[in-house]
Amino acid sequence: MLQALLNKTKGDRWIWLIIILLSLISIMAVYSATGTLAYKKGEAVEKLLLTKHVIFVLMGIGMIYIAHLLDYRYYAGISKVLMIITIPLLIYTLIFGTNLNDASRWVKIPVIGLTFQTSDLAKLALITFLARMLTKKQENIKNVKESFLPIMGSVCVVFVLIALANLSTALMLFGVSILLLIIGRISIKQISLVCIGGAILLTLVVFLGPRRATYASRIKSFIHPEQQHSDKTFQADQSKIALATGGFFGKGPGNSTQRNFLPHPYSDFIFAIIIEEWGTFGGLIVMILYLVLLYRCIKIVTRAPKAFGALLAAGLSFSLTIQAFANMAVAVGLGPVTGVPLPLVSMGGTSMIFTSVAFGIILSVSRDVEENVAVKETNDKIKNKIIVGEIPAMA
Repeated sequence: MLQALLNKTKGDRWIWLIIILLSLISIMAVYSATGTLAYKKGEAVEKLLLTKHVIFVLMGIGMIYIAHLLDYRYYAGISKVLMIITIPLLIYTLIFGTNLNDASRWVKIPVIGLTFQTSDLAKLALITFLARMLTKKQENIKNVKESFLPIMGSVCVVFVLIALANLSTALMLFGVSILLLIIGRISIKQISLVCIGGAILLTLVVFLGPRRATYASRIKSFIHPEQQHSDKTFQADQSKIALATGGFFGKGPGNSTQRNFLPHPYSDFIFAIIIEEWGTFGGLIVMILYLVLLYRCIKIVTRAPKAFGALLAAGLSFSLTIQAFANMAVAVGLGPVTGVPLPLVSMGGTSMIFTSVAFGIILSVSRDVEENVAVKETNDKIKNKIIVGEIPAMA
């Protein structure tokens, strides 16, 4: 049965292994991090959250499997539809979305009642759209009117619409976009203009946007925590306590104490709980998994026969790993507090689904690479047999 399942899954086996390991880590870490809810709200609430999380993890793996079976070239056409949907949806979210901490990031899905961050959809849409545009415009990539302006426009519009409610996600997506522009052979001069434009938009959002007070408070709390009230540094302080008490091998699974103090230890600060229970050793294992993921994705990029596949795999892999290390950096005190989850590990419903689709697309590109390599090897064997006379050459 296992062999039959393996035969149906294509693409890089290492990436599949990383997906399974991160999913198992996620289930164990979320189970432990939600333990405090059993005390506060009863065991039924804890079991409900864990059951819900396991269902979404399984759904995510299912989405990875479905997405990796679809030829990645189809995502070029899908990207246009996603961009048409994304921009109005981001605007709708800013005006009518669910507001939390002065930020409208979530939209409620009718009937089922679940909410999702539209920025998760926007990340997927922009990266696939940029990969398509950069591939399509390669012949006249230096043309400002036909290539540069449409590409810059899409990046800046999505950046502003996300940044007004979720600056950290917008900055990471902007960074990924710049990396794609570099890989896509956009000139340094034009990339510099994009960066200048982004810096101007960032300045306007930070100093004039609706969340300017929140941004200022978080930056001050990060740079000068000793000058701030303990309430403003509470999350960062509790996370540091978790790191300090975890030691090298940790307290053991289920023995976290900071889960009782950290707000949402099963999402934004789940890496701190992992280190507290599994120690620095466990934290390093998680970091290595993401580094191996990046390495395997870079191999896919270098071997992809088509520009679109290479750009698609590069953009999505950079997005996932940058987000992962941003989350871990916040947990260990190397960055101001943000609401960025740890991909495939943090508890989350629709964010887990969108992350899984990204993994599935990367594996779709990998599957195409493997098929091309297999065809090439078969052709080489036939040519060798013709040369040595085992197969008669066609007249």
